[in-house]
Parts: sequence; C-alpha cells; structure tokens
Amino acid sequence: MSSKPASPKPSGYFDPDHVDHFKDIGKNRPELAEKFFAYYGEVMGDGALTAREKSLMALAVAHAVQCPYCIEAYSKKSLACGADLDQMTEAVHVAAAVRGGANLVHGMQMRDHHDQISM
Repeated sequence: MSSKPASPKPSGYFDPDHVDHFKDIGKNRPELAEKFFAYYGEVMGDGALTAREKSLMALAVAHAVQCPYCIEAYSKKSLACGADLDQMTEAVHVAAAVRGGANLVHGMQMRDHHDQISM
C-alpha cells in the first residue's frame, strides 16, 4: 500500500486547506462563531430563493470580491446544488458586468473633476 506524499504548503496567502478548517474560526470566541454560522445557515438555506439560486449568487459575489476561498467553496456548493457549468459561468459574467458598470459609472466622478479643473 503506497501513501500519497503530502502536498507542499502554498507559498502565497491562499491555502486551500483553510476552506476545510473555516469551521474552526470560532476557536477563541465560540459564541460569535455560533451566531455567525446560525445566521449564515438561515440565510443560505431554502427560502424565497432556493439554495441553488443562492449558491450561484454567492459564486458571483465571490468573484466580485475576488475571494479565492469563496470561489472554491461556492463553485463546489453550486455544483452540489445542481448548477451546471453554463449557469456558473453566466453567474461569473453577471458579476463582471455589474463590476464593470460600477467602474464606468464612477467615471462620472472623473468627468466632474475634469470639468471643475478645466473651467
């Protein structure tokens, strides 16, 4: 029987093992973690939106805020909830479109500064 050698520790800030150990975030303040996880569970479960719809929304938000932990977690969650790659890809494009629109509308501030300085 051969055992798989341990993977080397990532050299950057992102460590994929952190996702699996997120439940340990409350080690020092368990009462706060308990409240967060209770809230999170209530929000992410079926309600007016299905858990599948919420997982796709979360996947889009994860890309908008550029959180590699969230991207990993919500990619897996979306698949587990029955989303397919086309739906997941479209969710990422929605995030890109909203973020791009936000960048462009903030360009109005640049135009205002230009107009004020150029008067």
